[in-house]
Amino acid sequence: MADLEKESGDLLERLTQVLHERKQADPQQSYVAKLHHKGQDAILKKIGEESCELVMASKDQDPAKVVAETADLWFHSLVLLGWHGLQARDVLAELDRRMGLSGLVEKANREK
Repeated sequence: MADLEKESGDLLERLTQVLHERKQADPQQSYVAKLHHKGQDAILKKIGEESCELVMASKDQDPAKVVAETADLWFHSLVLLGWHGLQARDVLAELDRRMGLSGLVEKANREK
């Protein structure tokens, strides 16, 4: 499990770096740059689309599509993090903070 955690963290770090580099690229040459050039609403629209596609893949009981659509949703979520100057490690730190907390307790703490 430790190897998988390291590999996952390394992959997220590499992907974050690539997204940061592409954010600065020519929008004619980079999909990520094009999304950033269009603005936050374009990124949010993609997240909405990918969320719906993930829901439909799950409803269709298609595991391969569930994985593919989850990857698309994660990708666009990472693009949005970059829009805000955040990184995957920020989300991982938040998830780590929540480890060991009951989901009900964590949610109740947010509502205060």
